[in-house]
Amino acid sequence: MTRLNIFAASAAALAFASPASAQDAGAASASQAGAPAGFRLEALLGYDRSGVDGFHESGVLYGVGAGFDLPVSNSVSLGVDAEASDSTAKKAGVKVGRDLYAGARVSLALSPNSNLYVKGGYTNARASASGFGGANADGVRVGVGLQYLVSGKAYVGAEGRYSNYEAGADKYQAVLTFGTRF
Repeated sequence: MTRLNIFAASAAALAFASPASAQDAGAASASQAGAPAGFRLEALLGYDRSGVDGFHESGVLYGVGAGFDLPVSNSVSLGVDAEASDSTAKKAGVKVGRDLYAGARVSLALSPNSNLYVKGGYTNARASASGFGGANADGVRVGVGLQYLVSGKAYVGAEGRYSNYEAGADKYQAVLTFGTRF
């Protein structure tokens, strides 16, 4: 399955998602009224295509993320992100390992239940080769995503992102997120 197919399937699933139950008016938060607000914690699951100089491997990405969003208007918020993830990608004795990320994001409310965001920041990935140990690589990540509030403060999302590391390494990822706001 190609990256485009996975991203399209993720976007379609998000577009047809519907709230599991009616919103409780007493539980309204800033994220329901417009711009996302407050702390968030999320689980990540997706597709990872990592490589260096034409040598690419694909696998399943999994991890956790956390962040904080501060509304600066009724429909815009600024936020910070932190994430730790890993991948099952392995090829010819080379295994893609953990990936740590810290960055910023700008969110735009599309409706009371959905928002679009762009993000960017620092990332540090690890890879290891059988018999040779492992190496870390510093890089930059950019991404774009959608989040949809499904009930209360719980949300689902889809994100496409690209990371570029030193020594010619890079990653293309399509990620589904499952999270909650506090």
